[in-house]
Amino acid sequence: MWKPIIITITLMCSAFDAYITSRQRAVLSRPNPPPVLATELSQDAFSKSQAYGRAKVSFSLWNTAYSQVLNVLFVIYDVLPRLWGIAGAMTVHAPARFSGEKSQSVVFLLVMLLAQHLLDLFPAWYSTFRLEAAFGFNKQTLGLWITDMLKSNLLVCVLLPPVVAGFLAIMQQAGDRFLFYVWLFIAVLQAFLITVYPIFILPLFNKLTPLENGPLKDKIEALAKSRNFPLDELLVIDGSKRSSHSNAYFSGLPWKKHIVLFDTLIEQSTQDEIVAVLAHELGHWELGHTIRLFLIAQVSCTCTHTHIYIYLANFALQAQIMFILVPYWLFFTTASMYRAFGFVDERPPIVGLVLFFDLLLPLQMVMKVTINRITRMYEFDADAFANRLGYAPDLARALIRLQIKNLSSMDVDRWYAVCNYSHPHLTERLKSLGWKPNKEDTPVVPAAEKEADTAIATGKDEHGKR
Repeated sequence: MWKPIIITITLMCSAFDAYITSRQRAVLSRPNPPPVLATELSQDAFSKSQAYGRAKVSFSLWNTAYSQVLNVLFVIYDVLPRLWGIAGAMTVHAPARFSGEKSQSVVFLLVMLLAQHLLDLFPAWYSTFRLEAAFGFNKQTLGLWITDMLKSNLLVCVLLPPVVAGFLAIMQQAGDRFLFYVWLFIAVLQAFLITVYPIFILPLFNKLTPLENGPLKDKIEALAKSRNFPLDELLVIDGSKRSSHSNAYFSGLPWKKHIVLFDTLIEQSTQDEIVAVLAHELGHWELGHTIRLFLIAQVSCTCTHTHIYIYLANFALQAQIMFILVPYWLFFTTASMYRAFGFVDERPPIVGLVLFFDLLLPLQMVMKVTINRITRMYEFDADAFANRLGYAPDLARALIRLQIKNLSSMDVDRWYAVCNYSHPHLTERLKSLGWKPNKEDTPVVPAAEKEADTAIATGKDEHGKR
């Protein structure tokens, strides 16, 4: 009973995802840009953007199908009890303090993640060294890619054991009250990770340097001072050593904030456009969006290297919401479910959690759409905040410039956006900012820059979305 249910749920969710992705692919086959952007980019740049978008959705469709085949095979061939058995064999002769269900659960998760990681190596390599490289975005060497992967997995090996041990200890000690304590434990854990990530983890992957003195720094500091933003440092991150995409973000404690600019953002935008982008980000801070999102969904800030977040998210971050923990409490004690997946005499809670997330896929999709709706509303609010400060024209130009530089999709299917876009689409944001199409045919990105973008898109030259 349980196997067909889980297989059916995962296949139905994948089929729905494939359907809305195919709708977006149809949009990406349109020959002309939306009217609001018609005079802001060349036809060649638009064609390259469409080609990049089609390449990404085609890869997404293939990768989804590949993942589902693996998932079905995992279920049919009882891979989970086999991995549980391997974990038991690896801990059976361990010292007493490193044996038992907690240690076996830790090893089980590490073995499962290692197996999943090995199976995902080819898609990850192809995405970086074929898809992104074909359009001139990838700047990583194979050595750097491998080094990043090893560092990320080492961090998982260091951080995952205490998280799993804490989760299981609470379940064993708290009894029927474990729901609240697990939720509190994971919320504190995520707050801790958000705090230590920029201080201890990010420097393992990227170099952060203070922004040089000059007009840009003066403008940013003046903006921060005018809004009483607790700016402690202005930093530049060397994102260009991995990708040509650009970004900017805030990090740090509530009373001590850092503004981090990607070096690619500085290279690709004017100073006024950068300040306008930060005015938008400042709007998120002043309007309380960050803390609201943390309380709503425990969503962490966007980072360039999120392997550790991806692994922990599958285990922990999505389990923080109480109405997810409640059905899990009912689910993980169901003996018939464990028997259906090959666990005759054991009911490991960590295995129940893994299986539970497969059953949870439809709810996760609903939650994703709901949170997307909230974050899209917050983006409009932050844009309006920047508009009130007088940055609307520069912000609009920055958004258009980054859209062109990043070859981001110039148009989007409505349902695809609802399910996948945490930000409003460019045309929606331009409309809310009161942007008018450029009637003088003087584009935001000058012709010389467009030609360079074309060279980048074709991969002929080795030489971002907020």
